[in-house]
Amino acid sequence: MSVASRAFPVRSLLSSTVRRGLLPISRKPFVSITSTPIRTMSDITHVFSKDAAPPAGPYSQAIKTPTAIYCSGQIPCDAQGNLIEGTIGEKTASCISNLKAVLTAAGSSIEKVVKVNVFLTDMALFADVNVEYAKWFVHKPARSCVAVKQLPKGVDIEIECIALP
Repeated sequence: MSVASRAFPVRSLLSSTVRRGLLPISRKPFVSITSTPIRTMSDITHVFSKDAAPPAGPYSQAIKTPTAIYCSGQIPCDAQGNLIEGTIGEKTASCISNLKAVLTAAGSSIEKVVKVNVFLTDMALFADVNVEYAKWFVHKPARSCVAVKQLPKGVDIEIECIALP
């Protein structure tokens, strides 16, 4: 028996389904429906704040769209790009302060943050980071915290977020 003769009889199944009234018959020709993009690249704004750490590479501090603001990761630096020394709490505050400045430049705020990603080089820092983090994000947005091998400029923390405009 050939493969073709063993194939499932789709045509006869389809016509019997139509005859039994299970599928509507349309005499209209098939019309292709194309969707138009809801958003265009002109809806995207690059955000820069002079009050936050400058980008460490070829990227924006944030991208603003009509529905969200996507903030790049902020490391513990001042507005001139100098690394912040001190406790992990102070470094966490610096990262969040930078995010706050970027969000303000984008027309948003810390209170509108819906998702935060925290990157740590050592999970032993987790508890101390949480103490400082809780002071800034009292509305408790969704969050992930992951351990990474290393971060730019040798820092031990980086924080990024997504906020509403």
